[in-house]
Amino acid sequence: MGIGGTAKKLQKVAEMAEDVYKKLNELRGQIVEVRETVDETKQRVDKLEAENAEQRAILEALAEEQGIDIDATIANVHIAEAETEADSSTAGADETTADDSDAVADDSAPDK
Repeated sequence: MGIGGTAKKLQKVAEMAEDVYKKLNELRGQIVEVRETVDETKQRVDKLEAENAEQRAILEALAEEQGIDIDATIANVHIAEAETEADSSTAGADETTADDSDAVADDSAPDK
């Protein structure tokens, strides 16, 4: 192999290295952007959690003033949500069962 062939191979390797270097720099930029986004999101979440805690304290004070049992109210809400979820999953199972029975009924019908 001559010097010309080696030079071509070296040029090809150099071009590949440049491409890898460009892609690596692009990835670095993307990682920096992701980190900034994560930091901003964390700040927003922290702020929302603080606001939520303040609102909860206000609601608890108002509920206590009005004689409302917060724990019982929350329990009732959770029970209602669980019942709604159970009803919707049961309804979905009933529809599937009905669809399956229709398919069986259709298969047993005589062909004309």
